[in-house]
Amino acid sequence: MTNPLCDPYLVLSKVYGGGKFLKQSLAETVIEPLNKPRTVKICYGVLEKDIYLEHIIVGNTEKSPKSAVKLVLKIALYLLEFMQKHDYMVVDYAVELTKKLGKGGAAGFVNAFLRSYKIPPVPAGRDAEISISASTPLWLVKKLRRSYKDEAAEILSAPSKGICVRFVRGEEEYLKKPHIQTPFKGAHIFHSFVRDGGFFEGNYTFQSVGSIAICNAVQGSGTLLDACAAPGGKSVLLSDKFQSVVSCELHPHRVELIKSYCSRMGVKNVTAMQADSSVFNPDFEGRFDAVLCDAPCSGTGVINENPDIKLFRKESDIEELKKIQLAILKNCARYVKQGGTLYYSTCSVLPEENDSCAYEFLLGNTEFSLAIPDSPLEHRTTKFGLQFLPHISLGAGFYLTAFKRSKNV
Repeated sequence: MTNPLCDPYLVLSKVYGGGKFLKQSLAETVIEPLNKPRTVKICYGVLEKDIYLEHIIVGNTEKSPKSAVKLVLKIALYLLEFMQKHDYMVVDYAVELTKKLGKGGAAGFVNAFLRSYKIPPVPAGRDAEISISASTPLWLVKKLRRSYKDEAAEILSAPSKGICVRFVRGEEEYLKKPHIQTPFKGAHIFHSFVRDGGFFEGNYTFQSVGSIAICNAVQGSGTLLDACAAPGGKSVLLSDKFQSVVSCELHPHRVELIKSYCSRMGVKNVTAMQADSSVFNPDFEGRFDAVLCDAPCSGTGVINENPDIKLFRKESDIEELKKIQLAILKNCARYVKQGGTLYYSTCSVLPEENDSCAYEFLLGNTEFSLAIPDSPLEHRTTKFGLQFLPHISLGAGFYLTAFKRSKNV
C-alpha cells in the first residue's frame, strides 16, 4: 500500500520550502490518481490548520525540528487530529517517510513524538485563543477584532460552502445532486462536483459566488472595462450586459487565460489585452460607460478556500496593497464617461482595503459621488459600500462599492 503521507509531503514541501501557492504545487506535482482526493484534502487541511499544528509541535519539543521533519509531523498530526486515522498506522507511515527522506537519524524522534504528544494549553488572551482555534496569524486576528469585535472568530472560522457552479444551460441533470441554491440565476453550490464534457462545451463554468455577486450588481450599458480581469469569469458573465468588454491583465500569460475562458464559453464581444491598470492609457480616456476594478488585495475574505494566504500574507503587505488599489482606482477613474460608473471590489474583509480606499478616492476625485449598489446576497452595508462576510454570505468574504461620474465635468 502506498504511504499516504508521501504525496502530501511532495506537494506541501513546495509550498513551505519553495514559496509556491498550493494550487500551483498541486498542478505541478505528479500525484497517484487513485489517491488524489485524499492528497488534496490533506494538503488543504494541513495549511488550514498550520498554526494549530505548529502550536502542538512547539508545546511538545524543546527546540524546533528541521523543516523536513516538521512537515512530516504536521501531516501526521493532521491525520491523527482531524481525519481520525489509526495511531499506529500514521506513526509507522511517518517513520517510514522520515527514513525515505534521508532523515533516518530523526526517525526515533518522530516515533516518540507522535506516540506521546499532548495538546498544549492555549496562551492567555482572546486574541491568542482565536489565533490558535482558527489557526490564523495573530496580526490578522487583532485587525479583525478591532473592526468586528468577537465576530472575528466567526469570520475566520467560517468554512467554505463548497464548489460554486454557474450554469448557462442544461443545469437540470446536475441539480439531482445535493446543492445550495444561491440568490443568482443558474448559480448553485455543490459539496463536490466532477467536471465533465459539459464544462468544455461551455454549458457551465466554475465561478465563485462573490464574483457572480459583483457581476450581478454591475448595471449594464454600452462599453465596459474590466481592469483586473484574469482569469476572465467576470468579463464573460458581464458580456451579456454590455455591447463590448475590454479585459485588461498585467501578466501576458494571464491574458491568455482570459482568451481561453472566452473561447470555451463562446463569448465573442470581449477583447483581452495586456495592460497595467495603474498606468494611464490615453486611448481609454473617457471611453467606457462602466469600469470595474476588482483590485489585487490581501485575499483575507477567501482564506477558507485559499489557506496558503495565512502562510504567505504579512501585515506589512496591507499598506502596499492599498497603494496599488488607490493607484488603479484613480487611474481608471479617467476612463469613465461622464455619467458613467466606476465599480470597486476586493476579496478582503479589511476596512483598510475597502471603506478606507473608497473614502480616500472620493476625497481626491470630486467629480465622482458615492453610489452604493445593492445585492440579494446577505451582506453588511458600511459607510461607503457593501461588506460580504464568510459566515453570512455563503462562505464568501468580499467588498463592493460604486462611484458615479458627474455629467457636467
